[in-house]
Amino acid sequence: MNPTLERCFCRIYLFLLYTYPRPFRLRFGGEMQQVFRDRCRHVSRTSSRLSILHFALRTAADWLSTAFRERFASIDLRAIWSAGRKHAPRGFVAEWSLTIVMFLFFTTTMVQAYVIPTASMEGNLRVGDHLLVDRVAYADPGPFKHLLPYHDVARGDIVVFRYPEDIRVTYVKRVIGLPGDRLHLADKQVIRNGRRLLEPYTRHSATWRDPYRDDFPTAPNAYTTPRGRDMFAWHVRDGEVVVPPGFLFVMGDNRENSADSRYWGFVPREYVLGKPLLVYWSYDAPTNDLKDWNVAHFLDLAQHFFTRTRWDRTLLIPRSEAAQETGASQ
Repeated sequence: MNPTLERCFCRIYLFLLYTYPRPFRLRFGGEMQQVFRDRCRHVSRTSSRLSILHFALRTAADWLSTAFRERFASIDLRAIWSAGRKHAPRGFVAEWSLTIVMFLFFTTTMVQAYVIPTASMEGNLRVGDHLLVDRVAYADPGPFKHLLPYHDVARGDIVVFRYPEDIRVTYVKRVIGLPGDRLHLADKQVIRNGRRLLEPYTRHSATWRDPYRDDFPTAPNAYTTPRGRDMFAWHVRDGEVVVPPGFLFVMGDNRENSADSRYWGFVPREYVLGKPLLVYWSYDAPTNDLKDWNVAHFLDLAQHFFTRTRWDRTLLIPRSEAAQETGASQ
């Protein structure tokens, strides 16, 4: 099992334990964590996608069955009935309120589902890949640093973030520049801080040259957004873009088919939502079908689920990869 995936599973399981009644946690919590760690080590030795899937399903099934069983077992129905509907025991209300809060916290804060609708990351993430996004990957754990190590955004990380021009839209790109980095492109090659980058994760599919796209930064063109024009006005020096404090410069791996920081500027660090954890399902369908789940799409899904599902991408782990610096540019 990938160490990043293993750490995320451990974080998730640590939070899931809080859905159990407090007496049950105090008595069995330590043993349950140890059993979970042992299962993780076993999966690490096998390192197959099937074993990871079996591990995840088995853990989910165990948690669902035991959490609800212990919750119902802790309820004294006679006491509730005799007390009347308006006088339910405070402990009962508090415990179930905590359970609901934990469910909502887990599904909205820790892990989020996301689908790739465009080909900007083609080569690593394909149109139709359905991702689980780790939303606590870059969150500062504060006093829990000994349990949840903190890792800030790094060069080469694949990140999910709010699109700066419309924060209702979510994008996924690769981090190329951090605050203080000086960047420009020369014949499609990224030069960062005076050194050319060797980027094995990129794809170059266009057969024509575009000076703006391939020799960035030049004068803004028709596709440059207001934020992109602001970048040109205030952050271009000596033919290079300088990333300001608190911002990131991101690009798609499919360089000739990516609307990225070259066109709409920097990403505020606080807009980063997390990083892709794994591809839980990949479906070969048009982009419009992935955006709008209408009746026609559900009918198509029912008919072609097994033939259009990309089974070889199930549980694929998107890998962040830092580029190699090949030496000073001429």
